Amino acid sequence: MRPALHILRLTALLVFFSVSGDSIAEIPRLPENAPGAKLKDQAVTEIVDGDTLVLRSGKQVRLVGIQAPKLPLGRVGFEAWPFAEEARAALLRLTEAQTVSLHFGGRHEDRYRRYLAHLTLPNGTWVQGRLLLDGMARVYSFHDNRALIAEMLALERRARSERRGIWKLPHYRIRNPAETWNDIDSFQIVEGRVVDAARIRDTVFLNFGPDWRTDFTFRIGRRALRRYEKLGIDPLTFSGRSVRGRGWVKPQNGPLIELTHPEQLELLPE
Repeated sequence: MRPALHILRLTALLVFFSVSGDSIAEIPRLPENAPGAKLKDQAVTEIVDGDTLVLRSGKQVRLVGIQAPKLPLGRVGFEAWPFAEEARAALLRLTEAQTVSLHFGGRHEDRYRRYLAHLTLPNGTWVQGRLLLDGMARVYSFHDNRALIAEMLALERRARSERRGIWKLPHYRIRNPAETWNDIDSFQIVEGRVVDAARIRDTVFLNFGPDWRTDFTFRIGRRALRRYEKLGIDPLTFSGRSVRGRGWVKPQNGPLIELTHPEQLELLPE
């Protein structure tokens, strides 16, 4: 490999996976590499919850890249997550009587026809960045909306280290793999050392215990592996490494999180 290409690829990996200290401005702004605004000066008329609002046009906007604590919103039997009201109030304070500009870094709409966008205020404040830095949300990404995840992870790390917002509560703590049996059907951040990385046909399994039938696992399927390959990353090299990953915990043999894109997983310093 040519030296220049090697340096470029190494730099890309560090951007995605480094968890060293970050210097974050107190007023988060969109990075220079962020997508430009496609819809400008859209009036906000209603706040649905901590990561969803309504524009004057009647169109809902889901703040892409983050997940705030959820409210029931009419769902029968659904209990509000801890800090859900506080998160909604934070978005209200931030955007009430404001106009926002919408920046699209991936798929523009979800299945509910809501816009999926990064938002900025007239003073340049990046709304997702503000909520993450204040501990009002977690990073929550999808394979078809991956813009600015590294920057959002950095903001989340700072909020967590300073115990802001949700990070004061045990409910949102980072899990260790052994306790995830108690977290089935919930979104979690899980941190531990990979005991073994194994490839079976077109799927890689990152196992966190000796018994794959009962122990926690990250699974990387065929399409996700292609995304790793495009970055020059081989998940089999994660064996023995400490990692932090995120996603919905499912019961499949042991507890399992499906990794659909590389940004769901961070390599931790040894």
